[in-house]
Amino acid sequence: MDSAGELAKILWREHTVYRERSGGVVIRSEHVRRWISLAPAAGQGEVLVRAGRILDGGTTAPARSEAVVPLSAGTGVLAATCRRLLAEAAADVAPVAPRRAAPGRSKQAGKAARPKGSGKHTSFGSWVILACISGVIALYVYNSAMHG
Repeated sequence: MDSAGELAKILWREHTVYRERSGGVVIRSEHVRRWISLAPAAGQGEVLVRAGRILDGGTTAPARSEAVVPLSAGTGVLAATCRRLLAEAAADVAPVAPRRAAPGRSKQAGKAARPKGSGKHTSFGSWVILACISGVIALYVYNSAMHG
C-alpha cells in the first residue's frame, strides 16, 4: 500500500490519501467528486480496488465498481485499472443530454416522445377496453333481468 501516494499523484493533481480502520487506503479527489479504495484482497499479493462518487456535502456513495489487481502488476496497471473503474463510476451517473433537432427540422421532430403509460390521460386503447367491459356487464345485467 506504499504505492497509494504515487498512484494518487498519477490519477489526480488534487487529492487526499488516508488509511481506513480496516487497513485499506482511500484516495479522494474532491474536484472530480470521485474516490478510490485500495484494500487487501482475499488472495495474497492482490489488492481490491473499488471506485465511487463523492456526494453533495462530502459523503461518499457506495462503490460503483470494483476489481482485483495483483500487486506484482505494478503501478501502471493499477493506475489503468483505477481509471477504468473511475470511468465506469462516472458513466453510471452521467446525465443524459436532451436531444436537439437538427437544423431545418420541425420542432416536433426534436421533442422526446412521451413514454406510453406515463401520462395522466387514458389512451384510446384503454377507453375501448373499458367500453367493451361495460358492454359485457350491461348485457349480463339485461339478460339477468329479462330471464330472471
